[in-house]
Amino acid sequence: MHWFEYGIIAMEKYIKKSKFLCWVLRHEPDKIGLSLDPHGWAHISELIEAARDRGVNLTREEIYEITETDAKGRYQISADLERIRALYGHSVPVDLGVEPAEPPKILYHGTARKYLGSIAKHGLGPGRRQFVHLSSDAESASSVGGRHGRAVVLEIDAGRLHADGHELFQISRDTWLTRAVPAEYIRFEPDT
Repeated sequence: MHWFEYGIIAMEKYIKKSKFLCWVLRHEPDKIGLSLDPHGWAHISELIEAARDRGVNLTREEIYEITETDAKGRYQISADLERIRALYGHSVPVDLGVEPAEPPKILYHGTARKYLGSIAKHGLGPGRRQFVHLSSDAESASSVGGRHGRAVVLEIDAGRLHADGHELFQISRDTWLTRAVPAEYIRFEPDT
């Protein structure tokens, strides 16, 4: 096997394990018999055991590596290196213990073109998740929006949203959360 082919196989394995972590830590920990505390933390040793019982082989080192190299900053490891949690995207109730913060003037939200009519009418809501996700840069927002169809990046007047009393939470360097974004805070391009 050529080294390049080996790299692709290793990457696919890494992606599957990262997706598994997302699914378990954000949406269905109970499906593998894992418990999250009220702040979304899971013990790594319990996660490894529960995953193994479901046919997913994870090591502590792989979990650390996935957390360290995740471009979207989705995970956090506790200071004692014994627990892990997802930082955003939960459909299960968790209290991340993050205080509201003053956002930059403009944030971005990526969506699919097919949702624009509904967004123009109703604004952005969390759907099945707890929060609406906003990005610090248009490129990140575009990659998120492209997962559901032809991507459109919406510009959010986050400064005015915050000034008008809406809470925003900075969960990672590039990711912000809020409970909803009414349509009047969203800039729609004329050609969208």
